[in-house]
Amino acid sequence: MSKQVTTYAGGQEYKFEKNKMSGARVAKNAVVYVILTILSIIWLFPIFWVVLTSFRKEKGSYTAYFWPKGYTFDNYKKLFTETTQLNFPRMFLNTLLVSIFSCIITTLFILCVGYCMSQLRFRLRKPFMNLAMILGLFPAFMSMVAVYFILKALGLTQGNMLYVALVLIYSAGSGTGFYIVKGFFDTVPKSLTEAALLDGCSMLQVFNKIVLPLSKPIVVYTILTSFLAPWLDFIFVKVIVGANADYWTVSLGMYNMLEKEYIYKWYTPWAAAAVVVSIPIAILFMVMQRNYVDGMTGAVKG
Repeated sequence: MSKQVTTYAGGQEYKFEKNKMSGARVAKNAVVYVILTILSIIWLFPIFWVVLTSFRKEKGSYTAYFWPKGYTFDNYKKLFTETTQLNFPRMFLNTLLVSIFSCIITTLFILCVGYCMSQLRFRLRKPFMNLAMILGLFPAFMSMVAVYFILKALGLTQGNMLYVALVLIYSAGSGTGFYIVKGFFDTVPKSLTEAALLDGCSMLQVFNKIVLPLSKPIVVYTILTSFLAPWLDFIFVKVIVGANADYWTVSLGMYNMLEKEYIYKWYTPWAAAAVVVSIPIAILFMVMQRNYVDGMTGAVKG
């Protein structure tokens, strides 16, 4: 369906057709929105169930009903007060400590490697990029047995050295994941860096004073992804830390809450722990969401 509209410019009369949205297009959009709404509900339902279970008054994991018969905050209180069997505050601090140090080292490695691959030209540049891409095709846990024995040979699998071992695992090889950062750095105008070099700046000064200030979105993106990896990981912690409960992270601790000897007493506190663990991540994403999206967009363009 269309409507004829007449306009005047410089004393001349112009006519054009203004198209209105057809009924078929409206119906198509309506179907798309309905499907997206259903998918959103399906995606949000497990989150709603976990939050609901975290306030459930009844113990145990098996119930014949969905809505709790009573609500309480005792599950959250139990997480931080009952530390004889499962010390959740210690697990949370362990995870926070490892995640912060891993995030700092990983971010530094990725930004530096991404800058070198984007701005510098050297003989082995392309072979290194191809090698990094090939290595990225293999999941990291394929190497966990070899990594464990290397760390054991270095004496990093006992006591407080476990913190060092976990930080090394998450950050040592992070430089090979530079492709997204490189894509964003490619969008920085070459003329700016060349002008700075002509003015006498070193490559390090160009990186610190020109490239990084223009690349805030990708820096935020790198920080978020670098923090999430150790915060959510389970496999490497299970292999490296094992049964040493003093060095468990939240993922390993929550896994043990569902063991046969703990599940009846710790099932609803497990749901509360899931909510508590997700709060820092949710806050980070809400605060840095705009920069996170901008970083992904710039990397795709690059």
